[in-house]
Amino acid sequence: MTLCEFCNYKDDERGTLIFENELCYCVELHHKILIGSCMVIPKAHKVTVFDLSCEEWEATKQLIDKAKIYLDEKYNPDGYSVGWNCGKTAGQSVFHAHLHIVSRYADEPFAGRGIRSWIKREENARPV
Repeated sequence: MTLCEFCNYKDDERGTLIFENELCYCVELHHKILIGSCMVIPKAHKVTVFDLSCEEWEATKQLIDKAKIYLDEKYNPDGYSVGWNCGKTAGQSVFHAHLHIVSRYADEPFAGRGIRSWIKREENARPV
């Protein structure tokens, strides 16, 4: 049996638990490029966002709101990219649902490019 790294989350060099509620964790990531970024992770093992209960959605929203206040005060970003990767093709590498909250800054090289900007490039078009 393989243990899921997001079940029973523990702090490590990749991130620190900053908030939690009954159903979810919020982890601040220690990433040298994505400064001021978090993940919200349901405590119960759910593979993708599509598996979450209504209660887990509400618990996720509560932590999104807390994370935004925290990140605004600590890092003062100019915006956020927020998203879920569902399945290997979509970039999910840990198969336990988790929501990315990525601080964005006006002076970064890719400012103004959202989540879809990489996906909707001509070279990514499927043949018809």
